[in-house]
Amino acid sequence: MTPAQDARNVLEEKVLAAQEGHISSDELLEVLLTSQVFMPVQDEKAPALNIQRSTRARPLSLTAEDGTPILVLFSSPERARPFLADFPGFTGGILESFKWVLERMGTGYGIALNPGSEVGFDMEPETVAELARRVADEAAPDSPSKKLE
Repeated sequence: MTPAQDARNVLEEKVLAAQEGHISSDELLEVLLTSQVFMPVQDEKAPALNIQRSTRARPLSLTAEDGTPILVLFSSPERARPFLADFPGFTGGILESFKWVLERMGTGYGIALNPGSEVGFDMEPETVAELARRVADEAAPDSPSKKLE
């Protein structure tokens, strides 16, 4: 199976297109901003009958060699399964828009999308912060994009 055939959704198609030089990294980020992502989480308490009892869940994050925290995200729950085999406490997750993740994550984080997969990439904390600012500006009530003409 070629990498293009391995794409499971539009986001993955665009990741591969960017890797092959068919679209720019800016175009890829535009697609990411409108995409849904899967964020693995570890619940504070063990679920009872597969029902989460806690409203607080800890997302999976790793630490880069330079000490930078990296939030781990996937383009789909299926893409996460092989990677999560090495993280037994992370059996659940949240499927939500990438913008939602940006609005709720802390500062100083990088992002790894589909780590361990050829259909993935890493984002530096500066890029993540820039995207988070952009999302916050667009969501602000007095944002130019929210004003009616």
